[in-house]
Amino acid sequence: VMAGEGSTFRLRCTLLGHGQDVRGLTRGLFPEGCFVSVSRDRTARLWAPDGLNRGFTEMHCMSGHSNFVSCVCIIPPSDLYPRGLIATGGNDHNICIFTVDNPAPLYVLKGHKNTVCSLSSGKFGTLLSGSWDTTAKVWLNDKCMMTLQGHTAAIWAVKILPEQGLMLTGSADKTIKLWKAGRCERTFTGHEDCVRGLAILSEMEFLSCANDASVRRWQISGECLQVYYGHTNYIYSISVFPRCKDFVTTGEDRSLRIWKQGECAQTIRLPAQSVWCCCVLDNGDIVVGASDGIIRVFTESLERTASAEEIQAFENELAQASIDPKTGDLGDINADDLPGREHLKDPGTRDGQTRLIKDNGKVEAYQWSVSEGRWIKIGDVVGSSGATQQTSGKVLFEGKEYDYVFTIDVNENGPSYKLPYNITDDPWLTAYNFLQKNDLNPMFLDQVAKFIMDNTKGQTLLSTSNQFSDPFTGAGRYVPGSSSGSSTIPGADPFTGAGRYVPGSASNTVRPAGGVDPFTGMDAYQSAAAKVENIYFPKKDAVTFDQANPTQILGKLKELNGSAAEEHKLTEDDLIILEKLLSATCNTSTETPTAQQLQTLWRAVNWPEDIVFPALDILRLSVRHPTVNENFCSEKEQVQFIILLLKFLNPKGKQANQLLALRALCNCFVSCAGQKLMMEQRDEIMTQAIETKSGNNKNIHIALATLTLNYAVCLHKVNNIEGKAQCLSVISTVMEVVQDLEAIFRLLVALGTLISDDTNAVQLAKSLGVDSQIKKYASISEPAKVKECCRFVLNLL
Repeated sequence: VMAGEGSTFRLRCTLLGHGQDVRGLTRGLFPEGCFVSVSRDRTARLWAPDGLNRGFTEMHCMSGHSNFVSCVCIIPPSDLYPRGLIATGGNDHNICIFTVDNPAPLYVLKGHKNTVCSLSSGKFGTLLSGSWDTTAKVWLNDKCMMTLQGHTAAIWAVKILPEQGLMLTGSADKTIKLWKAGRCERTFTGHEDCVRGLAILSEMEFLSCANDASVRRWQISGECLQVYYGHTNYIYSISVFPRCKDFVTTGEDRSLRIWKQGECAQTIRLPAQSVWCCCVLDNGDIVVGASDGIIRVFTESLERTASAEEIQAFENELAQASIDPKTGDLGDINADDLPGREHLKDPGTRDGQTRLIKDNGKVEAYQWSVSEGRWIKIGDVVGSSGATQQTSGKVLFEGKEYDYVFTIDVNENGPSYKLPYNITDDPWLTAYNFLQKNDLNPMFLDQVAKFIMDNTKGQTLLSTSNQFSDPFTGAGRYVPGSSSGSSTIPGADPFTGAGRYVPGSASNTVRPAGGVDPFTGMDAYQSAAAKVENIYFPKKDAVTFDQANPTQILGKLKELNGSAAEEHKLTEDDLIILEKLLSATCNTSTETPTAQQLQTLWRAVNWPEDIVFPALDILRLSVRHPTVNENFCSEKEQVQFIILLLKFLNPKGKQANQLLALRALCNCFVSCAGQKLMMEQRDEIMTQAIETKSGNNKNIHIALATLTLNYAVCLHKVNNIEGKAQCLSVISTVMEVVQDLEAIFRLLVALGTLISDDTNAVQLAKSLGVDSQIKKYASISEPAKVKECCRFVLNLL
């Protein structure tokens, strides 16, 4: 029963089980009304409501991490796992995936290079993770699909938005980023310190909380709609009530705060310094986890409220808590000026208001409860002498959390250095790394190590074999060139005229996969009754740009050579050599291109960018010849060759050069050597090529779509899901700007080829929202091939 307006949350139950700080909570799906907690004690626990009374029972305890567990989320049910899965992230850099009834992980996701501190799940089995390594990763089942790079410090919070393909990340660099299909679309600035939590209000709005003690409400479009103040210290987590815009927050000021209609309606103090996490259950109850290792549930429902004895026990525990004045949670405290106990006779003015009194030299803190009309004691304020270093990993250094951050002065007048340290670290190794990092004399080693040991009073946690993956070879990391480059693809014969490309004309003939030619629409007319056969994809061979007019190209080259600066000028002999190369590669002579011809061509393609285009056109045509392809794509030449072509893809450069460089890259795919090189350099090439979308030049768009299609042809033959993910992201991004239907058609063929026979790729395409992007092309009347191809793709999605 949801209670009415103005009602108050009271304790429902206190759950013991975890041995250390509870760092993450999420509501579960099965059994109904359950939730999952994770802790620094390295376990995750599933709690189910206990039918008879107001409590919860620990159903089972999951172990799989070799270090603290810091976050948890539920992966929605699928055909394979109808009860859903549980994902946990930890300080061991790993993500463990559990079923709801097995204490050991189903599988472990490796790839992050530091603590995984946030997880969020989307549709179709996608999982988003955020890490102190400054990246977020998108996973599908047990594979990493893409890595989101752009933040300059730890990512503390991640959320997948309801609209497909949109994701949010919040970071210690004080910004929030919105990502679409793996690319950063927008950065939200406004917070003045680390962003710690995110919560989704609707498709258009979300909330963030931060170490600056504020909550902000944002519109996806970028504007900050509202800032909420109330907490007096770091805010660690934020959670939204079901079916409304009210929310709850928890933080380092020992409190849980309930916000209604934009106001802090209730403040509940806890007997623990750090209130790390909260989640809201379907019935509106709030679950809270804190640094004392205890989980507490609060409810508005009278029938679920704890007994009077339990509430009294909770208040007693609160009254005995020690509050450290240095945290500033109660403002500046001057013990001499405080009133005595009689001050508590005056009622408070608002819920959660705090009042300090002095009784027998002891300072006590009280909080006003509107619903009960009384002051509740929330703890004793201890002098600074009694304050101890909290071992809850709260000290932040460079956006990451440590048990301690020491300030070390090496000599009187020099600078002081910060030394971050965790109880699990080896003091000697930490001291050694600290001296290395700050370029200090190694003779200080004993001194610094001893300083650490003295100041942590031998506090150590159970040492375990932390199998950190080697930061340089870490398993699960994508290594360019590790995919086998599929050198088995038979090169399309460049001499059959397949793919004759005529600029500005729509009849770009490309050899189809079946009988009908999809690029010319020949024989494409069929009576409505006939079953349309998919002749479009998966495409088996690369599409090339073969159209050539050697006389015109050479004429332009000679003309520009006349006006070229002396150091670039080609001799008459050079021009004859290039003429021979053109006839050798355009099928007008039977001669094989020579090394001399290729050296001359290399000189010409290094001309200044305003006159280089005829030379680039010769390169575009000649690279289809196996000899030329072998030469430029060989181990020896490939680096300069790729650097040259990437240089011309700069969107600020001349459009003619962008176009010819893209076409040359497409034509590289005709031979094994070219395919191998294109696949090894895929990440670089695609990242650069996508920038050419901005020019709104239809020929460039067709060439960009063709390059993506040629990658799809290769990726269909090798199972490289990260490569497919990059191509899907490019297709999705380019689809948004392209108008030309020939370019759209080639993107659709690429999409169909990528997802054919691969359920993972189908799921990924859906999670990026590609299906909704292409729907409009299913109803285009001319050319028919666009509509038909689109329908075949939608059938797979």
